[in-house]
Amino acid sequence: MIIVLKPGATKEAADEILAQIEQRGLKPLYMPGVERIVLGALGDERKLSDLNFNAYPMVDEVKPILTSYKLVSRDFQSHDSLVKVGNVEIGGSTFIAMAGPCSVETEQQIELVAEAVAKAGGKILRGGAFKPRTSPYAFQGLGLKGLELLAKAGKNNGLPVITEVIDSHDVGLVAEYADALQIGARNMQNYQLLKAVGQAQRPVLLKRGPSATLEELLLAAEYILSEGNQQVMLCERGIRTYENAYRNTLDLNAVAYLKLKTHLPVIVDPSHGTGVHDLVAPLTLAAAAVGADGVIVEVHPEPKNALSDAQQQLRPEEFARLTQKLQQVLTAVGREF
Repeated sequence: MIIVLKPGATKEAADEILAQIEQRGLKPLYMPGVERIVLGALGDERKLSDLNFNAYPMVDEVKPILTSYKLVSRDFQSHDSLVKVGNVEIGGSTFIAMAGPCSVETEQQIELVAEAVAKAGGKILRGGAFKPRTSPYAFQGLGLKGLELLAKAGKNNGLPVITEVIDSHDVGLVAEYADALQIGARNMQNYQLLKAVGQAQRPVLLKRGPSATLEELLLAAEYILSEGNQQVMLCERGIRTYENAYRNTLDLNAVAYLKLKTHLPVIVDPSHGTGVHDLVAPLTLAAAAVGADGVIVEVHPEPKNALSDAQQQLRPEEFARLTQKLQQVLTAVGREF
């Protein structure tokens, strides 16, 4: 429930209503704006039905939030949220490219990629230090050493960094090195991990699970926001369908739908969304055209020798050509790169 107070409403009037909300077992929210104070009640709104907030002298409007996800919905906040990763703002008129290798492998590798990403106009360096893999025998990442190399390469090239955290116990460690935390598709509904990153106060990129509905994705984001972390980005990275010509089916319908339903920025991952090297560039352009706020793309100096996801990573020169094409598409749709 959203309760909009009248202009000139006092903090005392707001506190009276917030106390009533808390007494009924709901979570009260106090959101002072430039012109109005807005209050929120998170929980079972039926418990408030007999309080008749509309009759309070300082209440202007009471709006129920009908969706099961409250904080992430446009009903709760009509304007787009801006998420700041380091010095990079995501969610405005500028389209952002995050890029880097699937896994941090060596210092030379990550430095080469970071330099290439910065030169081509990428704004955020990605790279995996902890890698959840389908096979227990596959490369699992360098762990702490990978975090150190990633952070160093980002700093050397003026790029904030994003990396995946896969265990709630590692959130504090990863947050020491990364400017943003990524929740991978396999962990989209790992609720303890979602709560942990919600408490970490680092920007979070939340990837959609391969079989998750959009409502499930939004409810997963709700876990993070309900812990007090407003800096959340959603990521469409493909879903599992009956089609087996490519790794996943990149659901670009989801981008347009999410932009209608939520104020959170929406990022697209065409690398995992297709799993096919030759499809990454055209799907990146399509993501920009459909209204995404950015992409996260895998780039490796020698993809054929990559220790993970070799088949979907671009070479640095291919990423540079892609960003040039991207600028043309973004100009056509009235955005900047």
